[in-house]
Amino acid sequence: MAAQPVGGQKPFHVVSPVLESLALSKAAGTKVFMKLENVQPSGSFKIRGIGHRCQDAAKKGCRHFVCSSGGNAGLAAAYAARELGLPITVVVPSSSGPTPVRKLQELGATVEVYGKVWDDANRRAQELAEAEGWVSIHPFDHPLVWEGHASLVRELKDSLEAKPGAVVVAVGGGGLLAGVVAGLQQVGWQDVPVIAAETQGAHSFHEALKAGRLVTLPDITSVATCLGAKTVAARALECARECPVLSQVVQDTEAVRAVEQFLGE
Repeated sequence: MAAQPVGGQKPFHVVSPVLESLALSKAAGTKVFMKLENVQPSGSFKIRGIGHRCQDAAKKGCRHFVCSSGGNAGLAAAYAARELGLPITVVVPSSSGPTPVRKLQELGATVEVYGKVWDDANRRAQELAEAEGWVSIHPFDHPLVWEGHASLVRELKDSLEAKPGAVVVAVGGGGLLAGVVAGLQQVGWQDVPVIAAETQGAHSFHEALKAGRLVTLPDITSVATCLGAKTVAARALECARECPVLSQVVQDTEAVRAVEQFLGE
């Protein structure tokens, strides 16, 4: 199902299905629903916010995008750029590996591999934006990105019969968290707890919550390189002051085991 136009423009994302996971419901002892964002055109929820941001930039006269990414954000930006008929350069760290590079190139993006982690790639993207006059599409730290991601919760409100007991999100840089909190506030669900899940070694949000201020990790050591932001967006920390946000950090082995269980269901 196509999403509804916002501001006269048809968004690039689709309304994704919400299905109960029988395996997760059994494990948790309560009904657990999954919002299947893997069906999005770019393969993840990122197209919601990044597509919205790209459309706005194109409307204002952008002629070339640049985006830093560990994978999914770049794919969303490359998809949006292709749909808009504009060129894009995506800077990825070496930790992303060859698969995202190949997928980005298939979407028509120019790819530059720079640095070890996303933070390195982001510095390079900012340099390119300034030197070339390109529009930088930040993967998670922009109000229009959060605004686009908020559509997730509006769809949940339409799909679920009752207000959920909690919403679980993965946190990398905090863009999804910021969007979900914005959406919860929009639909009057601001009292719904948000469980913010991270892997050890990419747990910059957890450290920020603990310290009460932004904390920069010395390095990204988790295998979940797509979640690898050494510092979360300031907005993510603000969200924890506005809504009940519970931090949950798991080990890489637990995360990998969970992925394997999902694939087996």
